[in-house]
Amino acid sequence: MAPAAQIVTMLGATLTLCNAFVPPVPSTSPRFSKLAAPRRLAAAGADGASTKAPPMTLTEKILARAAGKESVAPNDNVWVQADNLMTHDVCGPGTFGLFKKEFGANAKVWDRERVLIIPDHYIFTSDPRANRNVDILRDFVQEQNIKYFYDITDRGEFKANPDYKGVCHVALAQEGHTRPGEVLFGTDSHTCNAGAFGQFATGIGNTDAAFVLGTGKLLLKVPASMKFELNGEIPDYLLAKDMILQIIGDIGVAGATYRAMEFGGNAIRQLSMEERQTLCNMAIEAGGKNGIIPADEVTTAYVDARNAGSRPYTIFEADPDASYYAKYAYDLSSLEPVVAKPHSPDNRALARECRDIKIDRVYIGSCTGGKTEDFVAAARILQQNKVSVPTFLVPATRRVYDDLYSLTLGGRTLAQIFRDAGCIDPASPSCAACLGGPADTFARMNEPLLCVSTTNRNFPGRMGHKDAGIFLASPYTAAASAVTGYVTDPREVFEFSQTRQPAETLATKAPASVFAKK
Repeated sequence: MAPAAQIVTMLGATLTLCNAFVPPVPSTSPRFSKLAAPRRLAAAGADGASTKAPPMTLTEKILARAAGKESVAPNDNVWVQADNLMTHDVCGPGTFGLFKKEFGANAKVWDRERVLIIPDHYIFTSDPRANRNVDILRDFVQEQNIKYFYDITDRGEFKANPDYKGVCHVALAQEGHTRPGEVLFGTDSHTCNAGAFGQFATGIGNTDAAFVLGTGKLLLKVPASMKFELNGEIPDYLLAKDMILQIIGDIGVAGATYRAMEFGGNAIRQLSMEERQTLCNMAIEAGGKNGIIPADEVTTAYVDARNAGSRPYTIFEADPDASYYAKYAYDLSSLEPVVAKPHSPDNRALARECRDIKIDRVYIGSCTGGKTEDFVAAARILQQNKVSVPTFLVPATRRVYDDLYSLTLGGRTLAQIFRDAGCIDPASPSCAACLGGPADTFARMNEPLLCVSTTNRNFPGRMGHKDAGIFLASPYTAAASAVTGYVTDPREVFEFSQTRQPAETLATKAPASVFAKK
């Protein structure tokens, strides 16, 4: 065991984003109203006697539970017990090295069933350093007898690897590792994706992750919460990606720095779990510590059908009079499809205002935009259209990949629709070009091209070449842009319904005979 002084020095590590900061760019007029926040109640009476716990937000209640405290408040520093720690091939080797350095070469992790290891970033490449990273994960798993390791040994054919899943954030949900009321730490900034399940999920650095590996705990400052009320009927042409890009455009990439972004309002019940993940996934693009949505019957139905280990969980709700740093209210019925222009997620513009911008390619994939419903949405646009620019498809996980060949829309599988439209055949599930990667990464931009993408970041160099330009967009907008060859409002190429047709209701299961032909 390392000396206490050495361990304490590990606690100061913070998550550092590798992308350069880009100043906010003026955007279209805000379509929200900012509401006053209530005053927080005192925790003690006038005579100093203890009173009932002060009202708390959803994030505060979860952290209070994890800290073993009756209540917590913003800026409190508390020791938090982790329910799970996730790492992958990019950060895992560094985390393991620090763990052994500080806790000892023969140290054991705090709980072999709560460490989740998912290779997903630089997988389908011949780069020897990237391949070595996966070897290091495998060695550590064998040494520590880790229960949940989603390994890949045959990079030539991902389907030959029964344990390989794909992108960690989507796989965590699909494999039953996301539960309401829990605390999830991950060595990836988009770990906040899991906040869609009513849990506190946040990204941490390698040093903090090494400490969690050894102790199961982390010293955490409680973030102040911001409330985003999403109300009204969602238009058929609007997706969760439009909603979160609208919000980020309004508050800026630093607008929620080290704060919890809590999403609520009557429109949340109209969103599937995949769409809710899209909202929470990009909280980090506004600087958020975490994104979170209260669990409801949609959440529990999803979780109960999966729940790895059948672990019990607790659903928390924010107190009605909880105090928020700020509150925003949106009428979703008034929103339009938007994009984030290069080179910042808050460089927002209406899609219809960008039709003079010709593009070189379209990319549909990532933890944010490569889920099954994202591809159903894209197929809805492309079922009667042809693409005019190279269109790359990267399913987030192998389950999503299988869905492309087993779900039908209008009598054809999604894969058939994409092929008939002229898209490039779906790649093996992984992060692929979302994070650039080695030069041989599928769909990496090795030239200064312009791309409409369903990914989550558009900083210089994010998808490869430092002079390439990325327009972040919803699957509807990305598919429409693939058809026209310029940034396109999806209403220009598709006649949407007067009432919303959720993507999760559009596709049906194909006969097994069709699925077998993939």
